[in-house]
Amino acid sequence: MSHIPYLEANKERFLNELLDLLRIPSVSADSKYAGDVKKTADFVAEKLKAAGADNVEVCPTAGHPIVYGEKIFDASLPTVLVYGHYDVQPADPVELWHSPPFEPVIKITEEHPEGAIYARGACDDKGQMYMHVKAFEAMMQTNTLACNVKFMIEGEEEVGSANLGTFIKANKAKLKADVVLVSDTSIIANDTPSIDVGLRGLAYMEVEVTGPNRDLHSGVYGGAVANPATILCQMIASMHDENNHITIPGFYDDVIVVSDADRAEMAKAPFSLDAYKKDLNVDEVWGEKGYSTVERTSIRPTLEVNGIWGGYTGEGSKTVLPSKAFAKISMRLVPGQNSHKISQLFKAHFESMAPAYVKVNVTEHHGGEPVLTPTDSVEFGAASKAMETTYGKKPIPTRGGGSIPIIALFEAELGIKSMLMGFGLDSDALHSPNEKYGLFNYYKGIETIPYFYKYYAEMKK
Repeated sequence: MSHIPYLEANKERFLNELLDLLRIPSVSADSKYAGDVKKTADFVAEKLKAAGADNVEVCPTAGHPIVYGEKIFDASLPTVLVYGHYDVQPADPVELWHSPPFEPVIKITEEHPEGAIYARGACDDKGQMYMHVKAFEAMMQTNTLACNVKFMIEGEEEVGSANLGTFIKANKAKLKADVVLVSDTSIIANDTPSIDVGLRGLAYMEVEVTGPNRDLHSGVYGGAVANPATILCQMIASMHDENNHITIPGFYDDVIVVSDADRAEMAKAPFSLDAYKKDLNVDEVWGEKGYSTVERTSIRPTLEVNGIWGGYTGEGSKTVLPSKAFAKISMRLVPGQNSHKISQLFKAHFESMAPAYVKVNVTEHHGGEPVLTPTDSVEFGAASKAMETTYGKKPIPTRGGGSIPIIALFEAELGIKSMLMGFGLDSDALHSPNEKYGLFNYYKGIETIPYFYKYYAEMKK
């Protein structure tokens, strides 16, 4: 029996369960949501049990729990380790949402004529993670599960997966598998499937610039004492040159340059610069000279300000010269670069360029390493054939601009590659107000995932 009739018969229930999951505000970055994060872990565990998983556990960590479950029925078959995360980004700024972020609504849009779910976590990663639970249920109910399967669903991906490494190192035997299957990435378009074969790494920093020992009256002291907010802006601006090349000494030393042939292959993927600008409501794009927009967001490293503050930002006016100014800065890294090395280069450069009239402090937050997946592997072949089966065309290999820091950890600790088989769209507003996930994408994932198991088992023989 095929799993597809089962999917068709249970679509409404599968959707309602996801909507219930999205209603729980599992924001891992904010301690006031700790109870909701635990509630979400319990929800996922309950649904894994109901789907047919054995040995389901909500495993405590020093932070938020990890949900584990498995179905091992034939030791001669390969084992797929499914990774996902149930935590979500903060919803701020809430006032920019068209509907409450944790009250999911379905809207018809030009991009999603079948409807899209608007809610925090809809695409990243609750919707994409839950596809695997429902695909597993469909395979169990139709007796079509072709591989052993293990689930590891964490609650700290959005804050750097600080405790996942400890969990993996302590549970290597439990997590032994042949491949990690992850849906936390995107496709080019609903009529153009693609598979991410690379992810950028991440180095995330926070900087503090201090001037006078207290906030000052900007009329009495302005023009005579350096303003930390002004100095901070000058320092940040100096980290790009006129070609938008990053000026940190040694930053590009280890970058593996992509060949002209590979760049030509990447350029074959459909991309409309006009549509890109229209979607973002910008008149022109920006970036490193000599590279296309697609290349700037995939094969080249970047440095971006993620937040900047200091002084008075409340309603009305207060003429203050602030004592301190702050910024959060992230750098996306490409193969060859190392997050710790880049963090140290950043710290040394930022401290060295501080003028005498301010003091600076640099804090290194979480990071992760870039990864590449070979396109001649069994897992890529199985994923490609699975998507070709359900989309009717071969997926295009692409490189993602985002980071999933633990993918490199899986390879280092478990010795296995990861298959990044995502179904979202770049326009789904991940980490932004009005995040969404198309019903087409949700159901297409549930339809496609079982074919990965089928073809992976066949190709591993």
